[in-house]
Amino acid sequence: MMRHRRLDDGSLVPLPQRNVDTGLGLERLASLLQGKSSVFDCDVFDPWRRLLPGLWPLEETSLRLVSDHLRSAVVVIGDGVRPGATGRGYVLRRLIRRVLTVLWRDDPRRGLVDLPSELVEHTLDHFRQDTGQDEVRRVLLDEERRFRRLLERGRQVLARPRFQRPLGEEDLHYLHDTHGLPRDLVLSLREE
Repeated sequence: MMRHRRLDDGSLVPLPQRNVDTGLGLERLASLLQGKSSVFDCDVFDPWRRLLPGLWPLEETSLRLVSDHLRSAVVVIGDGVRPGATGRGYVLRRLIRRVLTVLWRDDPRRGLVDLPSELVEHTLDHFRQDTGQDEVRRVLLDEERRFRRLLERGRQVLARPRFQRPLGEEDLHYLHDTHGLPRDLVLSLREE
């Protein structure tokens, strides 16, 4: 039961009406109403399912991750959030970098520059956002450039003698916290 709204100062004020949050979510509700077993089979994902497989051949799990994370990134950018080191900006950064990690796993030449404008426009329209697709694409491509530079530095860091042995949890935490290298990326770089 939702009874209060938390203000910026941390205090709570009563809501004018009590509400029950089922945790169902709009897309889960749509999947039920459309008789689909997954949100990815709903009509809101149709353009993504139609266009991405031809662009980036991915297995189903990766295709769903890329579709979900890119779609979420477009919405968050449309809300005015920009990639950053904390808060919502960090969540956006992780979404974009996770997509890139999946895309580059099989082909490092893949890039967000190839993302069809139709998908960006469809998502912005669906969520009634005023941000232009050019701005969304600029933010995505800027973060991709930053991440590529991080990867280059990461390769240099991993070439150090300290990291030539098997990596433990402490090493992985250090690489993430100090150099911004996510675990899956480090493991992928080690396999190169």
